Amino acid sequence: MRAKGFMGTKANSVQVAPLGEHYLQVHAPAFRRSLLRWFGRNGRDLPWRRTRDPYRIMVSEFMLQQTQVARVEGFYHRFLARYPTLEHLASAPPATVRESWQGLGYYRRAVNLHRLAQEVVQNRGGVIPSDTGQLRLLPGVGRYTAAAVASFAFEREVTPIDTNVARVLRRVFHSRARSKAWARRLERSAAMLLPRGGRKAWLFNQAIMELGALICTARVPRCGTCPVRAVCQTAVREAGRTRAASLRQRAQPGRRSPQSRRQSAGGLAAHRSSGPPRR
Repeated sequence: MRAKGFMGTKANSVQVAPLGEHYLQVHAPAFRRSLLRWFGRNGRDLPWRRTRDPYRIMVSEFMLQQTQVARVEGFYHRFLARYPTLEHLASAPPATVRESWQGLGYYRRAVNLHRLAQEVVQNRGGVIPSDTGQLRLLPGVGRYTAAAVASFAFEREVTPIDTNVARVLRRVFHSRARSKAWARRLERSAAMLLPRGGRKAWLFNQAIMELGALICTARVPRCGTCPVRAVCQTAVREAGRTRAASLRQRAQPGRRSPQSRRQSAGGLAAHRSSGPPRR
């Protein structure tokens, strides 16, 4: 499907989609609609998406740091069966918590999660805060995790930006931005795209992460099945290059491919070796 307004009017030229915030503002509604429609049909049924319990969301976010979803699911259920509440985790011996984390790796996460549970139980009345600033004061909680818990547990209008989200935003809206300029634009672009309303923001954040995890992957992006390819600068540019190459090939009708030249040479050789017809 061709995106409107992206390709040049001349048959032998290709225009790249405009860059910057204006481009994002123009195409943000279409991006959101396509993304949310796709997520409604293709989003994975993950256990942490079925809850708004801040403790369970916090556990999932710690486990998902540098660990694939498929590996986390089994550990998530076993860990919560052993420590069903924040209070259970806070009162557990450190060695027991580490043992429960065995197999997930990056054991510092288990140490920080245990310290977090103790901090919240002892000093915050057992209540995990909903504010990103307060969340960042907890052990092991950085900028991303604070935004993720605020959004996924409390439906706050914030965007947790992980590598998947950053990759999608860069490819779709800032394909030619340099590294320094891109870092400045990233959070502003995410904020501009985020729909208003907690439930809508929750859905959008889940959807854009899912797109980066399943379709707009780092090594082999599946552009042919991407729901937002019509507004994606990277996809439009690649389509333009393919079209331009095709037009150049058509503009040289006398040029034959190596395969056709070999076939012609083979046919001529066969004709010569057959000799004149016998009488």
